[in-house]
Amino acid sequence: MVKKMKMIKTLFIKYKELITYVIFGVLTTLVNFFAFGIFTKIFGEDLYLVNNAIAWVVGVVFAYITNKLFVFESKSWDLKVITKEITGFLGARIFSFLVEEGGMFLFVSVLGLGEKSLTLLGFTITGQFIVKILLAVIVVILNYIFSKFFIFRIKNEK
Repeated sequence: MVKKMKMIKTLFIKYKELITYVIFGVLTTLVNFFAFGIFTKIFGEDLYLVNNAIAWVVGVVFAYITNKLFVFESKSWDLKVITKEITGFLGARIFSFLVEEGGMFLFVSVLGLGEKSLTLLGFTITGQFIVKILLAVIVVILNYIFSKFFIFRIKNEK
């Protein structure tokens, strides 16, 4: 049992950044989905791109804070460092946002998947949410690559 615990601890230390990214990535995705659901209830399904944009803003704020503090452990609060991080973070997130918005438009409006739905365990999931879930996988991967190799790399260069 002690051997297994040591092995688990060693693996966690080795992959801590990736593990915390996945955890906070899932949380960010949940924050985004929750916000999307709320704004869809408020503004209606016809404004799905607007609802997605507002949910994106909420998710990006949450993601920046959690990525900075817990995932990539960028502890500097120097204005120059923060400005560089936020600029890079927003640039990367805007790119992945455009991928998501373009995908939402393509699959929902052009290909008509917004009219489809799926009932799972008594819950109806709209075509918009299904598309959003699928695109979230692509967005999470893109965001990790940008964050790890371009935005929060300062910690890794020390």
